[in-house]
Amino acid sequence: MDKQTISMEKFKEDFLKNKTTKTGTTIVGITYESGVVLCADTRSTNGPIVADKNCRKIHFISDKIMCCGAGTAADTDRVTNMASKELQLFKHRFLQEPYVTHARRIIEDYLFQYGGNIGAALILGGIDPSKGPYLVSISPNGYSQKYEYATLGSGSFAATGVLETGFKKNMNVEEAVELGKNAIKAGILNDLYSGSNVDIFIIDEKYNKCLRNYEIVEKKKNDAEIVYPHDSVIIKKEEIFNFIKENK
Repeated sequence: MDKQTISMEKFKEDFLKNKTTKTGTTIVGITYESGVVLCADTRSTNGPIVADKNCRKIHFISDKIMCCGAGTAADTDRVTNMASKELQLFKHRFLQEPYVTHARRIIEDYLFQYGGNIGAALILGGIDPSKGPYLVSISPNGYSQKYEYATLGSGSFAATGVLETGFKKNMNVEEAVELGKNAIKAGILNDLYSGSNVDIFIIDEKYNKCLRNYEIVEKKKNDAEIVYPHDSVIIKKEEIFNFIKENK
């Protein structure tokens, strides 16, 4: 097979022509003894620009089903809204709570049709009437896998280390919330495209609880608190100017 060499100019031209926008997020899902905890950061980016410091990345699907979205914001909103409407129609028609596996199949089939061209990587979690706490990770191409804990997004590498170290089976809700918060913080502090605050949503067999802006990570300090010592500035020259006011 003949080797082909490409000049650096040609490489740059092809790279810029096919350049994709960098998307960033850190999302986490954790199962505990009686429910699921979903966590996400709140930074929305437009290339290198922070477009929104406090956006929502945890989407409503049904009363006992929620979904974290990573990727293109428009795509994640579109996919989760579609799944939510389908399940609401199912609920009103058959008068029963939809299963998490039902939502999983709807999203899988929708994403698979587009062959990965929809930028939506999702963590779907909730209480399944037949299986209890249920957590599944769904890729943009429609592939899905059930997990006890999962993380996706550009900050997921740092979050994975925290989850693998701290996860244990049959945790209580306080332990799951603390682990999820620390995993998101690790993603925020090690990924420029994740940032701002930590959002947490608890789906328990008995209740739901939204913890909006549960923790602000690396809050900017007030400049007024910084006090410089008087001898920190050296005056090298001093002049006095006389200003003349003209009478109108």
